[in-house]
Amino acid sequence: MIDCMGDTDSRLVLLRHGETEWSKARKHTGRTDVPLTPLGEEQARAAGRLLGELKLRDPLVLTSPKQRAVRTAELAGLIGAAVDDDLVEWDYGDYEGITTPEIQQTAPGWTIFTGDVPGGESLDQVQSRADRVLATVEPALRSRDVVLVGHGHFSRALIARWVEFGVREGRRFFMSTGGVTLLGHDHQARTVLSHNLVPTLDGGAR
Repeated sequence: MIDCMGDTDSRLVLLRHGETEWSKARKHTGRTDVPLTPLGEEQARAAGRLLGELKLRDPLVLTSPKQRAVRTAELAGLIGAAVDDDLVEWDYGDYEGITTPEIQQTAPGWTIFTGDVPGGESLDQVQSRADRVLATVEPALRSRDVVLVGHGHFSRALIARWVEFGVREGRRFFMSTGGVTLLGHDHQARTVLSHNLVPTLDGGAR
């Protein structure tokens, strides 16, 4: 049994979708709607087993509209997931479908959390969207757990905003495909209870 409780009962659970061909190649995958790979489907099922160990309390489940997230929610056994358009991945604009090393050939030192995104979302825009998501789920967290099924970079933005950091600090919170992060409270402060739990495909987490 995984013990991931703070000093309040309700937890905000972030689940990143399973592997896709683009995530495997480390391509920036924002608004492009790519499916899970067979491994990604197995990761989603494994995440479901991990979530089962958490004994979620009447969870409100929200998912990005992208098929990789919706399918992850389905395979993880998250019944009744509702689509929330605000959970889509960062809009990478001109950098969609290419890797960080490729971008750095023309923008040395660039990262999504520290550089500009031509034609895409700015840090301020992503921060506003993350804040909107957290405001949306706050009422539910007073009485039940909440699960958000989404994407790597936007999940990291949510973690940063939950602990009252700017989105830029999301660079410090890596999220693996199929990874699970639990957010909650300790001594009335927002905290990270467990970060990037990666379920093994045969059960458990590492």
